Amino acid sequence: MYNKADDKMPSPIPAALSLLFLLATTCLQASQASGFDPFTQYAIGRELGEESFYPELQRQKRNVLIFDPPPLEYAIDIEVSLTDSSFLAPIKEYFRKLRFPVSTNISDVEMTVSSINITTDSCGMGEPVVMNMSVRLNTTFHDDLRNCSSELYKKYKADLDKAFNASYRCLPGFVSATTTGFRPGSVEVNYRVEAGAASFHQLAHSNTLVAQYLDEPYSIVPTSFTTEMTNHTTFTVSPARIFEGDTIQLTCEINMTSENVTWYHGGQIVLSSPQHSLQATISNATSRATLTIVNATQKDSGTYICTFAKRHLTLNLIYRGREEIDVSPLRIISYSSDSKVSCNNPEIQANSPVLFCCIDGQLPQLTGDWKVKGAVRITGVPSFSSNCTEYKLNVTDSLCSAGQSGTVTTYTCELQTGHGARSSRDIRVTYFRVAQVRMSSSVNTSVSEGYGFSLKCESDVSNYDSISWEIRSGDRIQAVECAACIRTNKSTATSMLTDSLNSSASMTVHVISLPLKQHILLDPIAAPIPCRTTQALNCCISADSVEDYSVTFVVQGKEFQAEKKQGNILCYSYNYTETECRQGELTAYCKFVNSIGQEVSSERMRLSPIPDEDISCSGNNVFGREGDILIKPCSVLNASFIRGNKVYKCRSKSWKMERNNCLSEQMNSLLLTAESLVNSPSAKAALPGFLQNLRNQTVLLQSDSSSANLAAIVTILYSISSIPTEAKTSTIMDYFTTVDVIVADSRKELWADLNTEETPTSSLLLNSVERFSENLQPINNTIPHLSTETLELQGMVVTEHSHADYNKDFSRLGNLTANVLIDKIETLPPNSTIVSVAYSALGRILPANENEYVNSLVISTALSCERNQNFHINMTFQKENLSLKMPRCVFWDFNLNNNRGGWDDRGCTLTEEEGNVTCSCSHLTPFSILMSSDKPAHNSAEDYITHVGLAISILSLVVCIIIESLVWKTVTNNTTSYMRHVCILNTATSLLIADVWFLVTASISEQNMQRRRNLCIAATFFIHLFYLCGFFWMLSLGLILFYRLVFILHNTSKTSQKAVVFCLGYGCPLVFAVTTIAVTLPWNTYTRRDVCWLNWNDSKAVLAFVIPALAIVAMNLFITAVVIIKILRPNIGDRTNKQERKTLFQICKSLVILTPLLGLTWGFGLATIIKNSHQAFHILFALFNALQGLFILVFGTLWDNKSTSLILVTPMFSMNYPFSRTFNNLCGKTGKYTVSSSEPSSASTENTSKSYSLLN
Repeated sequence: MYNKADDKMPSPIPAALSLLFLLATTCLQASQASGFDPFTQYAIGRELGEESFYPELQRQKRNVLIFDPPPLEYAIDIEVSLTDSSFLAPIKEYFRKLRFPVSTNISDVEMTVSSINITTDSCGMGEPVVMNMSVRLNTTFHDDLRNCSSELYKKYKADLDKAFNASYRCLPGFVSATTTGFRPGSVEVNYRVEAGAASFHQLAHSNTLVAQYLDEPYSIVPTSFTTEMTNHTTFTVSPARIFEGDTIQLTCEINMTSENVTWYHGGQIVLSSPQHSLQATISNATSRATLTIVNATQKDSGTYICTFAKRHLTLNLIYRGREEIDVSPLRIISYSSDSKVSCNNPEIQANSPVLFCCIDGQLPQLTGDWKVKGAVRITGVPSFSSNCTEYKLNVTDSLCSAGQSGTVTTYTCELQTGHGARSSRDIRVTYFRVAQVRMSSSVNTSVSEGYGFSLKCESDVSNYDSISWEIRSGDRIQAVECAACIRTNKSTATSMLTDSLNSSASMTVHVISLPLKQHILLDPIAAPIPCRTTQALNCCISADSVEDYSVTFVVQGKEFQAEKKQGNILCYSYNYTETECRQGELTAYCKFVNSIGQEVSSERMRLSPIPDEDISCSGNNVFGREGDILIKPCSVLNASFIRGNKVYKCRSKSWKMERNNCLSEQMNSLLLTAESLVNSPSAKAALPGFLQNLRNQTVLLQSDSSSANLAAIVTILYSISSIPTEAKTSTIMDYFTTVDVIVADSRKELWADLNTEETPTSSLLLNSVERFSENLQPINNTIPHLSTETLELQGMVVTEHSHADYNKDFSRLGNLTANVLIDKIETLPPNSTIVSVAYSALGRILPANENEYVNSLVISTALSCERNQNFHINMTFQKENLSLKMPRCVFWDFNLNNNRGGWDDRGCTLTEEEGNVTCSCSHLTPFSILMSSDKPAHNSAEDYITHVGLAISILSLVVCIIIESLVWKTVTNNTTSYMRHVCILNTATSLLIADVWFLVTASISEQNMQRRRNLCIAATFFIHLFYLCGFFWMLSLGLILFYRLVFILHNTSKTSQKAVVFCLGYGCPLVFAVTTIAVTLPWNTYTRRDVCWLNWNDSKAVLAFVIPALAIVAMNLFITAVVIIKILRPNIGDRTNKQERKTLFQICKSLVILTPLLGLTWGFGLATIIKNSHQAFHILFALFNALQGLFILVFGTLWDNKSTSLILVTPMFSMNYPFSRTFNNLCGKTGKYTVSSSEPSSASTENTSKSYSLLN
């Protein structure tokens, strides 16, 4: 660039030519030095007048020099910027007159310029523009190309960036070329080029150079270069604001011709359809596309893209227009609310109400219409604005007769946008006539606290839609929300205080103070009283009372005036003296009478007269005999009574507290609040907050061991269960969580104590939950499905369109499931509710029948309406314990056993399936469950056999161990005999320990299972371990026998055999036992819930015993078969009858000996686990295995020749005695085999002899 500078400026023509040669030489040297192909310096945009990317930018005019340096020819673009435009004309004239070719030497480079083309542009390059382009590689796409941090991605990007920069660097104003990403479809490469405005020819030529700078594996598709043109498309949408139902017109236009047009919505191509109409107009200068959408919906919202496609040389041009549209519903956002109009009210007639409908925003073309539908056809005058319409009613008395009072007229306003969208809204107007209301009471003007009374409201108009009652006390007004307190008879319009037109009546009733029965404190509650000695009787109430009561004490029907004593509490006292000293118990109570003559009596005091000479205890002026019971009230706390009592017993001449039944301060406060809440007019509104407080306090007291607090919680739950409440999840969860806490396993003993009351507390709790679920009121016609630790609730609302059955599955309570099915629910009245509750813990605390147990979930189902005569409910219960027999379908009858409650099975039929029992009942009782006999009868034949057999086995095993220790050295004088007796001794020891622990578990009953849980776990572990030890020692004995029978000529050292059998006998069982307890104990599934043995239902832990035991039985059975085959082998061929009898006898003897020694009797266990197997198998299994210790003594020890000879000390049992020889001959001890001889013999003889010694 040369700048003009006064006199020092050289001639412009030589300067320009020198500059051109200098620039050309520099460009050539740079090209050669870089190793690029010469064509990379090809000038883009040689032709004038071509299209460019941005028409708004003026095209640069360029000076182009073309020369032919041998042997290559270069076309070079050289840009020269001149700040003085006066130089331009002389330079152009100079180059025009220049004769070509022109040769020159610059920097030792010989060059010849063949021609020069000059273009000029008076504007600068302007700001660089970004071109989004893409090209396809004909290679397989790899997922690594999606990850910008992968090595493949980095390699592709580096190679392509290098090629792109080399290819596009001579674009005018070139800045950079960068790869932006890869897409599948072979491999689609997205890249961005930043340069000045370039023509399509320049771009197309640069595109052809890209492939030359890439390795062959990249395989660029030359025709796949695509450039996206943005900001060239005019996109219009009509109307500007779109509503559902409108007709939308989308128009795209560009200032060029195109080959095709495509519309996209949400990434999908829009095709012609009844809703979508496509139209395209293409001329020489413009292209125009129109998309028409009729009856638009919200699904038509989103991004719409129109694309015009054109191909220029090797370049694909895409012109893209984008517009976001939003289809919204035409909402009437404000309108007149449903109203009630008194059509005979002069003020209403003078100022007629105005109905209106408005939309959001202004719509100039908004139109509308009003429609009237109803028996009372009161019309009006409409008016319109840009977003609202009004309708002024003409109310007249003549159009609303008395018989039409309460009639509803529907006014419909409909608004339209002018493009097809419309919206309507119904406004209900109820027309009434002013009614006359009168009120009456069952009492005159006053009533005492605690007494009931009724009010009656009557109206001469029967058409009303709501009733409201209010209680006013001073300035306080309280609405009555107690649904059970209000009864309505619509036919006579009674029991109505306020009607729809606020027609009302009022009555004043004075409430006079009178203490409630439960608020009167007695002292004493029960006490012995000495004859002819004064005994103070006290009745106390709160000191806040302002009423002056007349109080008398009534003792055995005689009345005595009480004396008033004022203090922190107000007490009335009388000193009573028993003069007659009558036998039996006296009853006394106090009676309060207020100013209007109404009275209340306290609970009864129980007084027991005793003679003076029998008095043993005399503390605090209270006298009694040894063993007498004294019941006193709880102490007064802050002038408030604490519910409950304290029980004392006379022992060792002093009163000792036997039991404290006083409530805690928190529970006492909750009980008082619950009693007042039940009778409160606002009980429904206050119940959720109270339940939350009750839950929190119950959780805080969950470690409390007071049965009084537990009973108080149940009383509270029963009291508030009568209050109707909305079925909110939080409310139900608070109630159920409280139940969860109090039925926890840790409180079983408290429940056992409370169930001895006149009405079992558990029965009251059951009734409470059932009544609470029955009073749940659905929200939006739904009952939530929720569960806690021990409770699960489901329900439904019967509507007019309910056709499906009531079918609910309960599966959230542990491993137990249940199903409730009620068909034909369409016969129930609309808006009826069905609520079912499943209980997993309540069955364990309810009083049970003898020898029967709850073996499933407990289900209660409640209906809010009367059921019809053909009502049936089907309940399917999963059995908890599959070993139990004789299931019964039962329900809890609250009236059974003198209202104590109990299980009953009337009205239900039973169907038993695999693991399930289905109960079909024709009634809905408060409770419906599955009952089964939880265990076999305790005095069954199996029990007797087991206990007697175990006693015999334990004694036999002790004798066996003693005998073995006495004769050990004599009977173990060779290896085989030694190993045989080692196995027998360890088998006996293992079985003895296991049997002893088995008897320990018999002392643990189901009732104290939780309390002695640690002992139960220990017993289960040792039973499992040592019974397995017994089995593995039996296996060791069998393997030794097999070894001696099969490997006759092979000898193994005694040490090696001992190592093997001890590892097998104690190592393997220890692994099984320790692994089982380690895996299952942390999950509390090691033992069963009802017996001390390995769990099956929850963890299948019992398989750790069954599988190895049965495997050992199978192995020993195989060994027994090998023994029998060995016995038969010497006698193959022709046999005499004597030989056959001898072989048969030998086989029978082998079976008799090996069956108990190898544990084959446990095979009967397979028959016992088969469903409905005969009881004979159970008896045989119990008999053989209970007496296994006896069998081991007889066949393992006493049958042995040397053992027997050593313990028989009398001559008659010697081997030479005839009787003994006869006995031994019968037993096979003929002396034919030297089974325990210590004398040396050949290997073959010894091994054969030893193998048979195992049978003797």
